[in-house]
Amino acid sequence: MNQTEYKGYFGELVAALLLICKGYRILARRFKTPYGEIDIIAKRKNVVAFVEVKARKTMDKCYIAITQKQLQRIQHASEIFMSMKHQFSNCDRRYDVILVANASFPMHIENVTN
Repeated sequence: MNQTEYKGYFGELVAALLLICKGYRILARRFKTPYGEIDIIAKRKNVVAFVEVKARKTMDKCYIAITQKQLQRIQHASEIFMSMKHQFSNCDRRYDVILVANASFPMHIENVTN
């Protein structure tokens, strides 16, 4: 595992712990589809959140790393997850981003597509 992969894995772990502390249940991590990978899929109450995690040195670099193309990829990939997991068909769907930067508390941004 190289340094970039390690930083990504560590960022996803921090993000998952943050979500758990906020009352979410982690349904999947690194969910792979033909459209790409969803970093974290989590559920709280009646909401299934599809989460993209950005881990960088600074929050500014985290923000810059979020692209519309990635958000569209997550939306397409979420269709596959939801088609496979019928037990969540009545849940609301949301697309979130969690930013993880050195020496900063992680930032959870909900509903980034609206």
